[in-house]
Amino acid sequence: MPNCPECTAREKKKIQAKYEADVPEEDRSRDDLYKLFDEIDFPMKLDSATKHFICKRCGLYATREQVSDIKFKLNQREKTREDKQDDYLEWWQKSKKEKQEN
Repeated sequence: MPNCPECTAREKKKIQAKYEADVPEEDRSRDDLYKLFDEIDFPMKLDSATKHFICKRCGLYATREQVSDIKFKLNQREKTREDKQDDYLEWWQKSKKEKQEN
């Protein structure tokens, strides 16, 4: 059974905030943080009649594809200002011919 993506994302944010508050920056390790993330478990129940998964905690009702889409959206990183500046710089440095093709 898949884990509820919304409950898992909320719990990960809480754990990361607590980890960053409790552990000094020089002692932080991604491995330690990921071990804490591995303990998160919010299994969803399958409604066999409709082939939908239901989260008993938050009430999410979705198909397997919708659960996958939600996970993808939640795991996407938002573009920062630096990302946008890098994209613009990359575009600016292209030749005129390449720009006209796009």
